[in-house]
Amino acid sequence: MEGCRLTPAQRRIAHSMLRSPDDVPFLSSVAVAGLAGVSQPSVTRFALALDFDGYPALRRHLRETVTAGPELESGPGPEPELGPAAAPANAYQKLVQDEIDNLRDLSTALNDPGPVVRAARLLAASHPLPVLGLRAAAAQAVDFAHVARTAHPGIRLLDEGGTALTDRIDDAVRAGASALLCFAVPRHPREVVDALVHARAAGLAVVTVTDSSFAPVAPHTDLLLPVGTAHRFGTACAPALLGRLLLRATGQGGTSAADAV
Repeated sequence: MEGCRLTPAQRRIAHSMLRSPDDVPFLSSVAVAGLAGVSQPSVTRFALALDFDGYPALRRHLRETVTAGPELESGPGPEPELGPAAAPANAYQKLVQDEIDNLRDLSTALNDPGPVVRAARLLAASHPLPVLGLRAAAAQAVDFAHVARTAHPGIRLLDEGGTALTDRIDDAVRAGASALLCFAVPRHPREVVDALVHARAAGLAVVTVTDSSFAPVAPHTDLLLPVGTAHRFGTACAPALLGRLLLRATGQGGTSAADAV
């Protein structure tokens, strides 16, 4: 997908396919459309945008990739499991297990802590520091702001949209802010994208914790920290945990991650 310009609907399709990589190669275009919440023709257009002749050709490519996967392994072997996981017995346990798997993915991504350390340096240098999170992402923004205020008195929580949002961003810039931290999760409100566009135009460096590299906020972010998503309700724990890791990396929540790199 490198270099492709995807529409919002196509990004949703890509996102849903990344969530179910083992199942998608065997699903019909109608089933993929249902997973992504788009129309069946949108799936066809998505395949065409990736330079395939249509969805059947894309699915055939994915099947070949899945089949070839084990033969391509030539490294030192799979990473050790973080611990045994019992098979879920019901739908509620399945949601919990999905979130555990999502945290495992976050742990694997942190094999390279560089992006978190770079983000933390940007945030620590901003006085004040505006923290944006609207609707479903407000909880993560509130949690970060609550903990961060113990060491960073300049935290400015932006958890309400409306016409005053850009004014509050401008106020932070006038007060000396150099960066903005954004939490963005599905479904992504348009006003979050608009706020990030405004923040960057005002000179702020934007750090965003979001669910996917294909999220609508990605093109309007200077440093993206995707945490993935495990199920259709998104992820509850990973964004909040990543926020705590950012605080630790700034040295405001304990030993700095920069010292560990």
